[in-house]
Amino acid sequence: MTQSQMTRSQSSQNQPAQNPASQNQAPQYPPSQYQPFNPRPTAPATRLPAKACDSQFHVFGSADRYPVRPGAAYEMPSATIETALGLHRLLGIERGVIVQATTYGADHQVVLDGLAAAGPSYRGCANAVVLAERDDAYIQKLHDAGVRGARFTRQGLGISMAPAVFDRAIARIRELGWYAKFQPEPDGMMAQAAQFERLDIPVLLDHMGRADPTAGAADPTRQLVESLLSRGNFWVMLSLTEKISRTGPPWDDVTPLAQALIAANPDRVVWGSDWPHPVSTKPTPDEGQLVDQLARYAGDAATLKKILVDNPARLFGFDE
Repeated sequence: MTQSQMTRSQSSQNQPAQNPASQNQAPQYPPSQYQPFNPRPTAPATRLPAKACDSQFHVFGSADRYPVRPGAAYEMPSATIETALGLHRLLGIERGVIVQATTYGADHQVVLDGLAAAGPSYRGCANAVVLAERDDAYIQKLHDAGVRGARFTRQGLGISMAPAVFDRAIARIRELGWYAKFQPEPDGMMAQAAQFERLDIPVLLDHMGRADPTAGAADPTRQLVESLLSRGNFWVMLSLTEKISRTGPPWDDVTPLAQALIAANPDRVVWGSDWPHPVSTKPTPDEGQLVDQLARYAGDAATLKKILVDNPARLFGFDE
């Protein structure tokens, strides 16, 4: 498989998304900026506990089976569920959450097929746009397949919601007993905070909020996430280490941030690989190294088990 096949450029990116909830066009990235996932990941030195969970990865497939939405920012057709499961076996991961990519919008067939292939140890997270565009029968189909959350993606990827549509989506999430998931903007979550800081449903904040690791405890995004973690219904995902870092591998500059979030509430922290690392403009990481970095974040086996096993089991309903 060639590198160009592994990561394809935007398609029809000058067209607006054709739905009432999506108001922004995808950003205009040159195809050469996109990097494929690492084709030769290595096994981590860290031995993971049984039932370890990758709380966020994406799956893709051929456009013949999974039509790409008009205006999609990216597509990665070789990042299939089979490849993802092979990676998980290498890493020692037994559970996972397939998160719908913006590439497919409200059409979640790739997630449904992925869950069917992965089996009962996997869950799904929808793109929240599905709550605005699809009927109750389709939403129930997702729930029955193992979807337990809905993600509100950053506006730069081409999907956003008007306030009234957002409010209806949150109401539907509450009815379903799902969690709401928020992807931070590249400069952190402060501009988004009004959307979610008063919610009383389970809320998962992606990518450590994309706090600035160089700002330390003074960073307002870090302060916000730490404060929300004290409420009991907010969770944070340790992920996107390689993009948050300013220094590069082994990403030691992110360690104080991750450890501060763990200390704020170790019972509300999960971890995700974010494989296959979409819209990467620099070389994508070796996932084995990401796992070893997580072990350094955790500091001890008991905390690592909380992050990889106990916490995701509660949030995603593995013990239902």
